[in-house]
Amino acid sequence: MSDSEHFVLPNDQPVVELDCVEAFKGLTAKEKLYAHYLSQASWNGGLIVLVQTSPESPLVFVLLRKLFSAQPISELKKSLLQDQVVTVDEFQALLVYTSGIFTNSGNYKHFGDTKFVPNLPSSKFEAVIKCSKAYHREPKVMQSLWDQCKEAIYLLQEGVKSLGFRDKGITTYFSSNCTMEDANLVAQLLKHRNMEAHNSRVFKTVENGTPTYEIRLASVETGHDSDVTQDDIDYMRCKFRITRGDYSKLLERVVQNLAKAKDYAANDIEKRMLEHYVHSFTRGTLQDHKDGSRLWVKDKGPVVETYIGFIETYRDPAGMRGEFEGFVAFVNKEMSTKFAILVQQAEVLLTELPWPKGFEKDKFLRPDFTSLEVLTFAGSGIPAGINIPNYTEICQYEGFKNVSLGNVIPASCKQTVMPFLSEEDKVLLMKYRVQAFEVQVGLHELLGHGSGKMLCKHKDGQYNFDHVTLVNPLDGELIKSWYEDGDTYDSKFTTMGSSYEECRAECVGLFLSLNKDVLRIFGFEGREAEDVAYVNWLNLLYQGVGRCLEMYQPSTNTWLQAHSQARYVILRVLLEAGGDLVTVTETVKGKDLLMKVDRSKIASVGKMAISNFLLKLQVYKSTGDIAAAQALYNKYAEVPDDGSYPWGKWRDIVLAHRQPRKMFVQGNTILGQGNEVTLKTYEATHEGLIQSWIDRFQLSDIDIILEEMWEKDQKHF
Repeated sequence: MSDSEHFVLPNDQPVVELDCVEAFKGLTAKEKLYAHYLSQASWNGGLIVLVQTSPESPLVFVLLRKLFSAQPISELKKSLLQDQVVTVDEFQALLVYTSGIFTNSGNYKHFGDTKFVPNLPSSKFEAVIKCSKAYHREPKVMQSLWDQCKEAIYLLQEGVKSLGFRDKGITTYFSSNCTMEDANLVAQLLKHRNMEAHNSRVFKTVENGTPTYEIRLASVETGHDSDVTQDDIDYMRCKFRITRGDYSKLLERVVQNLAKAKDYAANDIEKRMLEHYVHSFTRGTLQDHKDGSRLWVKDKGPVVETYIGFIETYRDPAGMRGEFEGFVAFVNKEMSTKFAILVQQAEVLLTELPWPKGFEKDKFLRPDFTSLEVLTFAGSGIPAGINIPNYTEICQYEGFKNVSLGNVIPASCKQTVMPFLSEEDKVLLMKYRVQAFEVQVGLHELLGHGSGKMLCKHKDGQYNFDHVTLVNPLDGELIKSWYEDGDTYDSKFTTMGSSYEECRAECVGLFLSLNKDVLRIFGFEGREAEDVAYVNWLNLLYQGVGRCLEMYQPSTNTWLQAHSQARYVILRVLLEAGGDLVTVTETVKGKDLLMKVDRSKIASVGKMAISNFLLKLQVYKSTGDIAAAQALYNKYAEVPDDGSYPWGKWRDIVLAHRQPRKMFVQGNTILGQGNEVTLKTYEATHEGLIQSWIDRFQLSDIDIILEEMWEKDQKHF
């Protein structure tokens, strides 16, 4: 397989529908209006991710939106094939590429952050454009769009194959002249000013020989605000400016729709929550978003659930800036009942985790934990579960929510090809994969992300733990490190933080999935409970063998996806445990592998290995001991070329058997006469997926907004 083939989406790329029809039918007219305007806010805000992904992504989106909105896809295909402009396979490749751009919000995969390019020649892509109705209507516009992005669309040189700082990839969170050293300097300045980076980007220039950093906040308003912006901050022999107005016109659409949604909110908490979000996005104030998040945590069991803002920090190469996302979903009452019981048992289950009481929160803040049927999820991809908010001071001291996205899990688990497993394991995995994944998501979100205490020394000199008596269980000595005032988990753990935390949560899920009471909550007892627990361990280890190495980049020795690195680390921990708990053998040299898990040893060898590893993960996180955490985590994240398990060599085998990830088709809410909201659904095909996006953004000024944003950013990239 040539190197370039790793960077195309295959023509048989699967598409699945994210079905929420029955849940939508159960809403009242008021709830449907609330969901509609929240969805509009999410979709318009989701376009920000194009700008956050790569310099060319906004233009590529505009080009494809114009191409496919000018005429029906079937008509375009018929004319192209009749005139022999492209073959059937080439047209399909263009559809797949377009689906990829829309679902990933740019030309980098949301899972793995690697670039993808069209699986048809540039000359054929251009021929399609010139034969389209879009080109005949606006020849100069379409030609200009193509000319400005065609090179970037196909470029696969080393510096653009994945996201990251310029020595390893490409990013739009920082200008192209920024390095990790620049990011660290900005982080110091932010800590000095007691600021966080979630809603910002950084642009570096040199003025009169002095490095100057613009920290640009996301907001509708663009002018000076003494409470938000500031010029000429001198720090560490550099100048800093805090400005605002990033993504202004897109956030204006977000704000307009949130204001409309407020009229249909179910209660005062939701109204005040939306008001804070509006203020945050309007002025650029992160504190307003935090205050909105505090109210969101208090809004228990809403029929229509939502969250929106600059949330996950996976894609910022410095691990601190949030990608925009927004979701709207409806409660699945049956599964939510199981999660509610799990929440009730949480305090008891937390005592089983392998760290002493002093490393656990003083009080478990019982969260709202619901299973949701997703109507809208705007961003670069859709997770199976979420634990939010990500603000340390809120989730540690005030509360959080856990969300399992119920209709995502079965859709994402539809897979029939399972290399590297015995036939017996394939049968079990097919039978219990969805059920086991629901258990793992529940434990991962509630007791994984929801557990553990961060030991802090506050500004007034007070500690949130007994610093005179608390002993480190790893060395028997008093605690020597902690979080100082202004530190957050993201600012301490930076680039490693996301993967490290996902690994800790996955380990909690594995550890507690062996608990019979937990399995009973989800409806499993006896032999079936044992099978579900085994499949949970098997599935995670299988991901470590069969999927994760796709996300490792040998040329830069970096991992491109947090969850994949986490699962690979767990695989290596359990391989190291010995006793043939897990074995991986090369059955056909250079072509095939076989993974086996001895289920009789999971409760002994496996549980002990995870317990010991999990204790270290938690102690290092609690104490903010980044040096020890890095030494531990990086050891297991290595990809050796030799030894008993030469993963570096086996990566080629994994890539040869890789299965494409599924793309989700989401419906659109339509506001009709008399304020009636209906749900329009689409076929689970690339044509259906593309049409859903064309229907979603019919207003032409979206194109103008994205082009203006692209042009404004050009000088920085």
